[in-house]
Amino acid sequence: MPNIKEIVISLINELPEDSSLEDIMEHLYVKQKILKGQRQLEAGQFYTHEEAKEIMTEWLK
Repeated sequence: MPNIKEIVISLINELPEDSSLEDIMEHLYVKQKILKGQRQLEAGQFYTHEEAKEIMTEWLK
């Protein structure tokens, strides 16, 4: 897997030339969340669909 610097450079290179700083920051934020989610999945830190439904049912009471 490429390191984070390579990921960021690749992401920026794929953006249109007229991208604003705000556009770049938004894309980096989304990429950060995706990578965090992937790490959590690999570590087993997630709920199944059924578990999530049960939790939501309790929250919505």
